[in-house]
Amino acid sequence: MRVFVVGANGQTGRLLVTQLKARGDDPVAGLRADEDGEDWEDQGITVRRLDLLAKPEKIASALMGCDAIMFAAGSGGRTKDDMTLLIDLDGAVKTMQAAQIAGVRRFLMISMLFAEDRNRWADPLKPLYVAKFYADNWLVHQTNLAYTIVQPGALSFHPGTGRVQSDPLAVGSIPREDLAAFMVAALHAPQTVGKTIPLLSGTTPIADVLARL
Repeated sequence: MRVFVVGANGQTGRLLVTQLKARGDDPVAGLRADEDGEDWEDQGITVRRLDLLAKPEKIASALMGCDAIMFAAGSGGRTKDDMTLLIDLDGAVKTMQAAQIAGVRRFLMISMLFAEDRNRWADPLKPLYVAKFYADNWLVHQTNLAYTIVQPGALSFHPGTGRVQSDPLAVGSIPREDLAAFMVAALHAPQTVGKTIPLLSGTTPIADVLARL
């Protein structure tokens, strides 16, 4: 499956590209014009340039010929709130619109835990919660995409264990490696279509968590 990874040079995006390739998929690394893609090309991975500040029609041109999209882009913790809105909200929505233009129906979104519950939004991350809330809602209610929304807890750099949980009331963290592994597995699990899935470290193998959905 040819999978376009939006934000492929990000901390989670790089893991997605690597794990997709290891599974036998055909990842496309979506990068900004100013990002270096030589290391991906050296591994035989296709690189396409993507500007989330561009119009949906322009974004769509980069998505053509792909079977699925994984949205792993983010403005980053060092930017101001305006970039959170432009990338994490509007950039995400424009990518959804672009997917529809390009005819790419499968869309997997990395959101964040409790994005749908305003009572759980804490400073200083409140602007990011707002962006994720409205981006997720657009995906669910304003598109006809075959979506999966994954809402991970706090992301860590600990080694992945391959064991997770999907308890909507739990609080905690998850290694980025396990988030990426779950996303790649969910891509190939039809029962995840139309689902919003909270995700934390746990004791259950990823395949078993997916089988219970």
